[in-house]
Amino acid sequence: MEDNNLKGSPYHRHRDPEAGGSPSIDVYDVSSNPFDIASTKNAPIDRLKRWRQAALVLNASRRFRYTLDLKKEEDKQHTLRKIRAHAQAIRAAYLFQRAGGQRETTPPILRGDFGISQDQLAEITKDDTSAALEEYGGVKGLSELLKTNLDKGIHGDGADLLERRNIFGSNTYPRKKGRTFWMFLWEAWQDLTLIILIIAAVASLVLGIKTEGIKEGWYDGGSIAFAVILVIVVTAISDYRQSLQFQNLNEEKRNIFVEVVRGGRRVEVSIYDIVVGDVVPLNIGDQVPADGVLITGHSLAIDESSMTGESKIVHKDSKGPFLMSGCKVADGSGTMLVTSVGINTEWGLLMASISEDTGEETPLQVRLNGVATFIGIVGLTVAVAVLIVLLIRYFTGHTKNSDGTVQFKAGTTSVSDAVDGAIKIITVAVTIVVVAVPEGLPLAVTLTLAYSMRKMMADKALVRRLSACETMGSATTICSDKTGTLTLNQMTVVETYVGGKKIVPPDSGSHLSSTLVSLLIEGIAQNTNGSVFTPDGGDEVEVSGSPTEKAILHWGVKIGMNFDAVRSESSILHVFPFNSEKKRGGVALRLADAQVHIHWKGAAEIVLASCTQYMDFNGQLVPMDEEKNMFFKEAIEDMAANSLRCVAIAYRTCDSKDVPSDEEHSTKWVLPDDELILLAIVGLKDPCRPGVKDAVQLCQNAGVKVRMVTGDNIKTARAIALECGILGSDADATEPNLIEGKSFRALSDAQREEVAEKISVMGRSSPNDKLLLVQALRKRGHVVAVTGDGTNDAPALHEADIGLAMGIQGTEVAKESSDIIILDDNFSSVVKVVRWGRSVYANIQKFIQFQLTVNVAALVINVVAAVSSGNVPLNAVQLLWVNLIMDTLGALALATEPPTDHLMHRSPVGRREPLITNIMWRNMLVQAAYQVIVLLVLNFRGRIILNLQHDDNAHAEKVKNTLIFNAFVFCQIFNEFNARKPDEFNVFAGITKNRLFMGIVGLTLILQVVIIEFLGKFTSTVKLNWKYWIISLVIAVISWPLALAGKLIPVPETPLSNYFSRAYHRLKRIFCSRGRSA
Repeated sequence: MEDNNLKGSPYHRHRDPEAGGSPSIDVYDVSSNPFDIASTKNAPIDRLKRWRQAALVLNASRRFRYTLDLKKEEDKQHTLRKIRAHAQAIRAAYLFQRAGGQRETTPPILRGDFGISQDQLAEITKDDTSAALEEYGGVKGLSELLKTNLDKGIHGDGADLLERRNIFGSNTYPRKKGRTFWMFLWEAWQDLTLIILIIAAVASLVLGIKTEGIKEGWYDGGSIAFAVILVIVVTAISDYRQSLQFQNLNEEKRNIFVEVVRGGRRVEVSIYDIVVGDVVPLNIGDQVPADGVLITGHSLAIDESSMTGESKIVHKDSKGPFLMSGCKVADGSGTMLVTSVGINTEWGLLMASISEDTGEETPLQVRLNGVATFIGIVGLTVAVAVLIVLLIRYFTGHTKNSDGTVQFKAGTTSVSDAVDGAIKIITVAVTIVVVAVPEGLPLAVTLTLAYSMRKMMADKALVRRLSACETMGSATTICSDKTGTLTLNQMTVVETYVGGKKIVPPDSGSHLSSTLVSLLIEGIAQNTNGSVFTPDGGDEVEVSGSPTEKAILHWGVKIGMNFDAVRSESSILHVFPFNSEKKRGGVALRLADAQVHIHWKGAAEIVLASCTQYMDFNGQLVPMDEEKNMFFKEAIEDMAANSLRCVAIAYRTCDSKDVPSDEEHSTKWVLPDDELILLAIVGLKDPCRPGVKDAVQLCQNAGVKVRMVTGDNIKTARAIALECGILGSDADATEPNLIEGKSFRALSDAQREEVAEKISVMGRSSPNDKLLLVQALRKRGHVVAVTGDGTNDAPALHEADIGLAMGIQGTEVAKESSDIIILDDNFSSVVKVVRWGRSVYANIQKFIQFQLTVNVAALVINVVAAVSSGNVPLNAVQLLWVNLIMDTLGALALATEPPTDHLMHRSPVGRREPLITNIMWRNMLVQAAYQVIVLLVLNFRGRIILNLQHDDNAHAEKVKNTLIFNAFVFCQIFNEFNARKPDEFNVFAGITKNRLFMGIVGLTLILQVVIIEFLGKFTSTVKLNWKYWIISLVIAVISWPLALAGKLIPVPETPLSNYFSRAYHRLKRIFCSRGRSA
């Protein structure tokens, strides 16, 4: 049932959704590194499985929570197939029953004042034949039963809407509940290391109570258990809050706004507010908002793949008038009468049966899983080494108590004491693993993305795909539309040529002939998707439609058009909807006297090329000679040079016998578009958006090239590009910087790649030209962001690294193919998305720098102390507190830093750029080395330095270890400030704007004071006097000037990882060559 008219449609490029899509540019190259995925957009399932299997994971349910649940995805597709099969079986059974004459004759129960019940409406839809509809008098009869006027819609007042919802239901469906807090708590429990620690805590508790009694013996085991529970609760709270943010964002995504006709005027309502009886206009790219029947349609083609699973286009007419909720308009236009909503539709049943999975991994998330795995392996190795060393030292009698006595003596120490000592050693080793394996590292991406997505909503950007958020930080070029994105999309007719002359003022029609005005008004009123509503009070008319349509309709009203009267004087035979490829749209009309007029409207120079005559002031037809043709061409060029959009209006007559008489032939009729008579050329002004020039300049400073891709005249595009700053001067406005779509299209693949690099403006481009440009740029290694609003933009949006659909002018098809929706259609909002994308990457790097510094310092201090003395200065409870600061609180503080202008003075982040840069390595090593040296000096010489030689051994050891713990925690708190600005000297810039950061730092400080002063029994610490607090503070404060000095150390341009990689490959080649020679 497909039509050649749809060859330019994006539906021909989309594969069956169940079969999965694959991009035309291969970015999923098979790499030896399973964590190296350049883009997760439409990544193959096998590629996603590889990195999951390679990751070292201690808590799979938490680590993989915000990744795509591959099993659930398979189950979802299976459920979809079952529901579709079920719906088709019900329909087949109903038709069989009907054919056998076994239809039940139980009278329906009618409710309210309506002449039809919901069950009867459902039967009509299930039957899916026009015969069932005819039993109720066709669409006209059905509308009367539903108390709907097919032209003016329902009344739409509060009482009417409430009654319809009560009787026929609302357009909502029950959704599966999200996970509760208790489920997050349960997931947080399932960490292998935490489970081992709980077991160790229970064993320690039992042994402690047995040996020391319940009053003193529960502290060791109880404190570990309390610390573990605290980690679990804080983790669950953080994860639960993230989940709520995602749920709110998903609600925003689902809330589509559609046009309905109520009380004679077109109004925009939420899809949830649609009621049975509503009259809904449908245009190309719209989603069918509910089940219904077609009232009128012109070349209306529906993509039903979302419901049937088959990727085919179905044409709708009076023989097949039924429309299913959730389907998309692939071509044409029409109006529908809503017959079923919400759970009474197949779409509602489908949506209620599947839970929407928000899981989706991002390239950064995958890479961080790789980093976490590497660090985890190192940490695990260190923990095992510490465990072995401590156990050997303990059981060989080399581990001593603080008073100098040996802890274990063979044959003397009781079994319970020996087990208790071994449990403490195992606890320390396991806690090292807790600190060393950064489970929170990949989740930090989700945290910063959730934060960024919420803030981006305030900046008028709705993120549909998580990965787009971070990919935008790598964007090297933005291919932007002109109309509505760079301009305000507020068009007005400012210049007109009618009757072969320029009209001043443009809306002065009094001196034109009645024939010319009549034909002009007829073309404006009938060849449009817009409408004009005149209120009863005679107030100013309300015009709806696209900005171009609204501007022309306003102009028509000013020259005397009565919209409703003109439309009633003729009937529409056939419509050729505006086509992005042909840049024009047409309509065939039958007048009261049986004459047939065909009106065309579109790009001025294209329509003009089809004109052989024009109508003069007196309504006489004049041949279009060379001189007049040149006059009109020059007029178009002058208007375009002044950044006006030029639209021509023309018509021709047609012999009645050439018009198809039956509906089947009528839908395939190609409207004649030759020998046209030019009626008017209008110039529409669409001013540039305020601030767009600054936004373009900001992009260029940030290393992001902005390219304008527009369907408008090349001269209009040039004028706007100069005004916006995309073209710097007239000297830049030459080929190949400035190119027409047809010229670019004609090039070979290799030439296109070469030219694409230089293009700044492409005029008179088709959606396919935009797709070719995106493909050429991606082959050149660019990370491409593309804006689009039309249905035909869907392939380019899908192909691009980041597809940006327009929220106001964008069709539902464009939005569903996009990654981010720009809610205000403003280019400045696109630039804000770039800032946020860079901010995501920068915040993750801050968190990595902070976390790795803690990791390295904690591991080195404990390992060196364990190997040399058999004791560790940082015990299990203290390490768990450090882990809490590092994982959850640290992520909250650093992953929620707002973007700064500094981010837009850098080049885009390369896809393959190492996560840990040379600058980060330098900062980490400086801070970690400082902490390790100071704390190890305190560990081995602390009693002398602190003048504790004369104190009791046990007390002196506790004071020393407490100071080490306190200084260590203070160092991390102060280092959080350093991590805020890894490459800037002023780490305090903008700190007051981030209240969350200040709050977390303040909370951590208060809790640390509470731990030292009041919870010593739990943490094995003692109270410190003011001198030791000052020492801790001084040790921590030194990290600030040290960080400043460290930033003066130059770092090589080549990433450190490259040196290691070269050394590894060199060694590999040596071993391989030796193996072959052997």
